[in-house]
Amino acid sequence: MSDTTQIVDSYISMWNETDADQRRELVARTVTEDANYLDPVMAGDGIDGIAAMIGGAQQQFPGHRFTLVSGPDAHHDRLRFSWALAANGNTPVAVGVDFVTLADDGRMRSITGFLELL
Repeated sequence: MSDTTQIVDSYISMWNETDADQRRELVARTVTEDANYLDPVMAGDGIDGIAAMIGGAQQQFPGHRFTLVSGPDAHHDRLRFSWALAANGNTPVAVGVDFVTLADDGRMRSITGFLELL
């Protein structure tokens, strides 16, 4: 498994972790202290801001989980991958593509998400 695959797996895991303390740990392993996240409906800065943002998303979609749909594709310090959000393997309520800039230590520094039309 490549480093980019591992960091994307960790990213998907942090979105699915419902325990706030464990989620923050996963976020800290996945993103840098100064990381930023931005998509059309939410934003978060830093480890605590991103962890709180994920908690808010989980409240909006209880029982839903993210899955990796394709990727990651990577070159230099950039990567992209597609994901879906669904409850218990049902039809997704959201799908998207995330574009990431990696820091020198391999963690995510900047994440920009785009939602796809269903």
